[in-house]
Amino acid sequence: MSSIAAMPMLVLTLVGDDRAGLVAALAEVVSAHGGNWERSELAELDGTFAGIVEVWVPTDQQAALAAALDDLDGLLKITAHPGSAVPATNWPLLTMTVLGNDRAGIVREISAALRGHALSIEHLSSRTTDAPMTGGRLFEANVVARIPADADLAAIRADLEALAAEIQVDLKLD
Repeated sequence: MSSIAAMPMLVLTLVGDDRAGLVAALAEVVSAHGGNWERSELAELDGTFAGIVEVWVPTDQQAALAAALDDLDGLLKITAHPGSAVPATNWPLLTMTVLGNDRAGIVREISAALRGHALSIEHLSSRTTDAPMTGGRLFEANVVARIPADADLAAIRADLEALAAEIQVDLKLD
């Protein structure tokens, strides 16, 4: 029996109409093919269930797993992608929270500023909510990005703070 570390990683992307039992159905298929559910990000958004799941599966089970995933097409549309052979970097993390009045372009501008300093987004979650007492909408995002070893932290901070002032959002950096 091979160890989990020797098994290839697959990244599954999935989407479908939200209903009870979707995660259980996927977990059953992965388990039935000797796979191990490593990590995932799953969410219901406006009646649609979507996510990304990292699984390890024995090489000799990959084709059977792919066929079984296709059989879930009535529940979920799942695409399997080969995992990267590139090891995760040990670059430090920058965590930031953005909060402000909702408007188009906030994610575009924040992500462009991060790209300008070669930061790689590790995780991004965002939402809009009703603003208390004003009747408008608030935008909130939580971002975790990897900082390259040779990055100028003071310049990154200065650029992000200047952008926050320009687009009129509160920015908290950790």
